[in-house]
Amino acid sequence: MNTIENIDENPNQELLTQPPTQTQNQTQSHSRRPRGFAATAAAAAAAAAAANNNSNNNNNNASSGKGKKEREKEKERTKLRERHRRAITSRMLAGLRQYGNFPLPARADMNDVLAALAREAGWTVEPDGTTYRLSNQSQSHHHLHQQMAAAAATTTAAFPVRSVESPLSVKNCSVKASVECQPSVLRIDESLSPASFDSVVIPERDSRGGEFNASTSPINNSVECLEADQLIQDVRAGEHEDDFTGTPYIPVYVMLANHVINNFCQLVDPELIRQEISHMKALNVDGVIVNCWWGIVEGWNPQKYAWSGYRELFNIIREFNLKVQVVVMAFHEYGANDSGDAWISLPQWVMEIGKGNQDIFFTDREGRRNTECLSWGVDKERVLNGRTGIEVYFDFMRSFRTEFDDLFVAGLICAVEIGLGPSGELKYPSLSERMGWRYPGIGEFQCYDRYLQQSLRKAAKLRGHSFWARGPDNAGQYNSLPHETGFFCERGDYDSYYGRFFLNWYAQTLIDHADNVLSLASLAFEETKIIVKVPGVYWWYKTASHAAELTAGYYNPSNQDGYAPVFEVLKKHSVTMKFVCAVPSLQDQEALADPEGLSWQIPVCSIQVLTHLNFLLKVLNLAWDRGLAVAGENALSCYDREGCMRVVEMAKPRNDPDRRHFSFFMYQQPSSLLQGIICFSDLGYFIKCMHGKKS
Repeated sequence: MNTIENIDENPNQELLTQPPTQTQNQTQSHSRRPRGFAATAAAAAAAAAAANNNSNNNNNNASSGKGKKEREKEKERTKLRERHRRAITSRMLAGLRQYGNFPLPARADMNDVLAALAREAGWTVEPDGTTYRLSNQSQSHHHLHQQMAAAAATTTAAFPVRSVESPLSVKNCSVKASVECQPSVLRIDESLSPASFDSVVIPERDSRGGEFNASTSPINNSVECLEADQLIQDVRAGEHEDDFTGTPYIPVYVMLANHVINNFCQLVDPELIRQEISHMKALNVDGVIVNCWWGIVEGWNPQKYAWSGYRELFNIIREFNLKVQVVVMAFHEYGANDSGDAWISLPQWVMEIGKGNQDIFFTDREGRRNTECLSWGVDKERVLNGRTGIEVYFDFMRSFRTEFDDLFVAGLICAVEIGLGPSGELKYPSLSERMGWRYPGIGEFQCYDRYLQQSLRKAAKLRGHSFWARGPDNAGQYNSLPHETGFFCERGDYDSYYGRFFLNWYAQTLIDHADNVLSLASLAFEETKIIVKVPGVYWWYKTASHAAELTAGYYNPSNQDGYAPVFEVLKKHSVTMKFVCAVPSLQDQEALADPEGLSWQIPVCSIQVLTHLNFLLKVLNLAWDRGLAVAGENALSCYDREGCMRVVEMAKPRNDPDRRHFSFFMYQQPSSLLQGIICFSDLGYFIKCMHGKKS
C-alpha cells in the first residue's frame, strides 16, 4: 500500500523505483537454496559448465602452444637460410681477396662486391650507388683499362655466371691476342634470382671468341687491382706516353761497379774511374753509390780494417763535386767462382771459423750450408773469436764512421745502407742459385743450423708443444711448385696450427735480426739517414700460400699481412725502405698460372706486368701508409728504355691522389758505363724523366 501510494503521489519515480525492485527480486530468487531433485540437477549443471570451461581453456592453450612452436621452427629455418647465405658470401669474399686481390673492406657486403666488380669492368660507381659508363671520350682515354677488364675470383663453379667480353691489345708484347676491338658488353641473365645474383662470378672471354665458365678459368682477376691497371695505362696511352714534364723531382744515384776495389782494398784503375764518373756527371746524376765489402775491408784478420782503396775512391768522387749519396755496408757474399765477374767472399777468418763450426751459416733441410751470409742464429752467440754476430757488424760500422768522419761532416756521405741478408736484402737465402734454385721455384726454409734449431725448440716449448720443434717435412725442394707440396698447396699445412706457429717463428726471427742490427746502426751513424733493402718476391703471388715469400721470411699468405710487422721495425728506427723494381720476363707465365697448369686466356706479358705492379703497389702503399720514406732500385735486367719507363711509372704513380713518390732512385748497371752495354741516350732520357724535365 505504501508503495502504491508513493507511485500515485509521484508517478515520475516509477522508472527509478521499478528497476531496483526487479533487481532485488532477482537477487532474492538467486539466493534461495535448491532442495531435493533440484539440488542434484543444479550440481550436475554446474559440473558440466566447469568441465566445458576447462576444455575451452585447454584448447586455447594447445592452440597457443602449437603456434609458438611453429614460430620457433620458422625462426630456426630463417637462421639456417641466413647462415647459408653468409657462408656463400664468405666464400665469395675470401675468393676475391685470395685469388683476385680485390681491395675489399674487412666487413664487405654484396654492395661492396658488386661495386668492385663493376669498377673492374669499366663502370663508374658513385658512393650513393649511382652506376654508369664513362663517356666515349673518357673511354678512349682509358682504353687499356677497358681492354683489361676481366675475371674476378672464381670462388665456386656452382654459382651462376655473368660474363664480360673484354678485348685486349697491348703493344710491345711477344704474345699477341687475336681478339676483336669492341666495347665491353655486360650481359646479365635476367632469370637470376636476387640471391643467385649475389653469387655471380665474371670469367674472361676466350681469345678465340668462345667463352669458358668459372670452373675452367685459371684467372681469378687478370687485372689484379685497379691501381695496377691505372699505373700502366699511361705507359701505353698515346697522349701521355713518356711525358713526365712537371712531375716530382726524384734524385738518381748510379752505383759504381763492384770490381773497382780488389780483394786487397786497392783501387784497380783510377783513370778509368775518373772517366766513368765524368760520364755520370755529364748525365746529370745526383750522386754515386759505393759498396763497402766486409769481406774486403776486414778480410784477413778480425778487427783489422783496411780502408785505403775507399779513401782514394772518395777523393776522386770529391773532385767532380758529386756526393756519395749511399754507402752500402755489405755483409754478404758477391758473385761466384764461375761467374766471370768479381767474386767477393765473407772475410777469410770467418770462413776459417766456418770450417770448424759450419752452423754459423744458414742450412737447408738436407744439411747443405750456404755461405752467402752468417746465420741469424749467431746474432747473440759468441762464436766469432769471442764476438757475437751483431757485435761484428757494429764494430765494422763504427770503424767506417770513424775513418771517414771528415766526409760525413762535409756532407759528402749522405746516407748509409745496411745489408741485412743475402744480396744485402732483408730475407733468408731461400732462393739461392748456388744451391740449385731456379726461377720460379718456391725455395727452401733455411733454419736447420744448430743455433736456429735451438731457438725453434725454445719457442715450441714456450708454446707448450715441444713436438713442433721441427721444420716442415712436406715443403718440397728449391724448384718445387706450390701445388706439388703438402705444405704450400691449397689448404695445405701452412695454414694449420703447426704451420702458423712455425711461420710466425720463422718470420719473427727475421724481424728480430733487423731490429738488433738497426739498433746498433743507429748508434754508429747517429743522425745519418739509414736505408734497408726489401726484396720483391712476387712470383706465386696469385696462389693462396705465397710460397716464395714464406720461405724468404715474409709471413704473407693471402689471409695475413706479412709486411706490416717488418715496416713497424723500420719505422721504429726511422729507416728509408728501398724496394727493387724488377720488370717481369716472359717466363713469369708459369709462376702466375694456377696450380692446375691451365693456360692464360690473355697475353702473358700484360699479366706479368700487372701482377708484379699490383704486388709492388701493395707493398709501397703499406710502407707509405705507415709513414716510411720509400726509395727504389732497378733490377740488373732492367736497363733498356721500356724497362726504365716502367720504373719511372712505379717511382711516381700518376694516379696517386696523395702525389706520393720515391725519395730517390738507385740505378745499378750491369757493367761499367764505358763498356757500351748501356745506351747513354736511354740512361740520360731516364734521368730526365725522373727529374721531371721535358725530354
